[in-house]
Amino acid sequence: MNPLEQRIQYKFRNPLLLAEALTHPSLGYETQRHHFDNQRLEFLGDAVLQLIFTEFLFDSYPELPEGELTKLRARLVSREGLRVNAEGLELGQYLMMGRGEEATGGRSRASSLADAYEALIGALYLDSDYVTVRRIVLTETRSRLEELIVEDPSANPKGRLQEILQAITPHSPVYEVIEQIGPEHMKQFTSRILWEGQELARGSGRSKKDAEVQAARKAIEQRSWEIQSFPPAGLPTSPANNPAKNL
Repeated sequence: MNPLEQRIQYKFRNPLLLAEALTHPSLGYETQRHHFDNQRLEFLGDAVLQLIFTEFLFDSYPELPEGELTKLRARLVSREGLRVNAEGLELGQYLMMGRGEEATGGRSRASSLADAYEALIGALYLDSDYVTVRRIVLTETRSRLEELIVEDPSANPKGRLQEILQAITPHSPVYEVIEQIGPEHMKQFTSRILWEGQELARGSGRSKKDAEVQAARKAIEQRSWEIQSFPPAGLPTSPANNPAKNL
């Protein structure tokens, strides 16, 4: 068993499936040769993980309505959630990728790790069965599942908004104070949220934090990200499209 197989306590009957799951698309692009990569297995693994976590949440939270279960599942299968799972397996060190991708931080990139984790789950499913994959996934994510807290998303709109946006692209929203009015003891702040070079919402409050919270709550209510345009996940943005570099 190689170190990754030892980590998950599973020996692949077909080692090529594991190799495919660990092959980043950049390897084929760089060598200009026909080469398998993990994109198809990623597609399969996503569906398997959705079912595993759906079943887990359905059994674990019998009192929760559909909407709350959906929100919890979204946290588990978000890019950030999958990245954490991949890092728990130290998956980055096993990836086969182009030198250019590696030189630009590909082994630690959230999108690469999340995709590889989904591909690994897809490979496990093809090489074994659903029961085996479910056991491996729930064992490896046990601590995270135990810490999963059912909370009102409105209590932490900034955190909820970040989860939503990072499931779409790896970039976090940036909050910017655009106006301060009133005397020192009664200041009123107005903040806006920038993401992928575009404004999502504005909010006002008696402090910078209050203004940011109101802006995040408004962005969630309006689902502002759904009308934004952004580059495909995993591709770098230009400086003009990266709000963090423009501030």
